[in-house]
Amino acid sequence: MAHERIEADFLLGAAQASQFPATGAPEVAMIGRSNVGKSSLINLLLRNGMVARVSSTPGKTQEINFFATSLGLTIADLPGYGYASVSKERRAEFATLINAYLERRKELRVTFVLVDARHDPMPLDMAMLEQLEFGGRRFVVVLTKCDKLSEREVAERVEQLRALLSACTNAVDVIPTSATTSMGREALIGIMKRSREFPEYLPV
Repeated sequence: MAHERIEADFLLGAAQASQFPATGAPEVAMIGRSNVGKSSLINLLLRNGMVARVSSTPGKTQEINFFATSLGLTIADLPGYGYASVSKERRAEFATLINAYLERRKELRVTFVLVDARHDPMPLDMAMLEQLEFGGRRFVVVLTKCDKLSEREVAERVEQLRALLSACTNAVDVIPTSATTSMGREALIGIMKRSREFPEYLPV
């Protein structure tokens, strides 16, 4: 599985809920702060070239981008929250779009919440985890950029997040990853496959 290639096709970018595709396939959503490495993680998972655009400008993803994959599920790449080089009004539109997706998307099985492993979780990260928990949505905390830390530091960060989530009923796991070394790829693909098959991932 570590070298498994996943085929992917870009379906569309949705700027409003009415544009969400009617695929009928289960979905995995990716969300995190604007500079957390979301596009790099998607490209790592797919191993299929530069499927998701990697930009040095935070906030580049301004729609929800949907990708059909050969796993029989869809990846939804959500706009980053937090800092972005756009107006307050545009950020408010992002928030409305994200909330509409997370609250009403029936196809959504699990959300990967990306958190930079080099720092303590930000208030916006914790707010997103709370939103998913109270909304009855299954989620995984994906620690990014773990190659920048020592093994001990990574283990401590994983332990910290698991402790923070110990009372959450919808938290699936905390997975350390690196787009540079491929750390965590196999674990995330395993979760994606299970979310496609098992009823505990269905929305409540």
